[in-house]
Amino acid sequence: MIIVIFGASGKTGSLLVDYALSKGYHVIAYIRKASAIRQSHPNLTIVVGNLDDKEKLKEAITGSDACISTLGGKSLTKHATKIISGIDNIISTMEQEGVSRMIYLSSLGAGESRTYMPLLIRIFIADIIMRIPLSDHNTNEIRIAKSKLQWTVVRPGELNDNLISEILNHGSEKTKIKGSPTTSRATVVSFMLQQLTEKQYINKSVWLHE
Repeated sequence: MIIVIFGASGKTGSLLVDYALSKGYHVIAYIRKASAIRQSHPNLTIVVGNLDDKEKLKEAITGSDACISTLGGKSLTKHATKIISGIDNIISTMEQEGVSRMIYLSSLGAGESRTYMPLLIRIFIADIIMRIPLSDHNTNEIRIAKSKLQWTVVRPGELNDNLISEILNHGSEKTKIKGSPTTSRATVVSFMLQQLTEKQYINKSVWLHE
């Protein structure tokens, strides 16, 4: 299986690249700078381009089986407009090239999952501290849901660098989440890769925490 990873040079994205290669996938890493990924692997192809470069996006996506996005803004005060328009470009290119499977890394607190959080956590984290990043995820999630793709939106708790957890809670139904849960990046990328071959969460948004 050939998968395109967007955000491949970030903390979560680079770990996803490593995990995917270890599972035998052919990975196409889409990055802005060639120096962002220095490793070499027979199943790793690097495509250098911006998210508004439609020809480069077409080069990366054409012939692939799925696309995974770990893209996310780095600012708590400014909207990631380039990523928002980039997600739109990725979706449009996937639809044009007949690549239907998309997995998008969002965050707990986006969409209706905001209401699953305790009131104080919802106010101080979702509505104040993370308001801008979650707003961006909401915009991207709406665009994804309106697409013709077979998509899965993954909404983990706050990410950390711990090892894969043997205990993982996930679902797409309404739930009540206690406190402010965290999720290891390793657990998240493992879960995202599983979605490439599982159908349980196609066209659904999944909450995820340890």
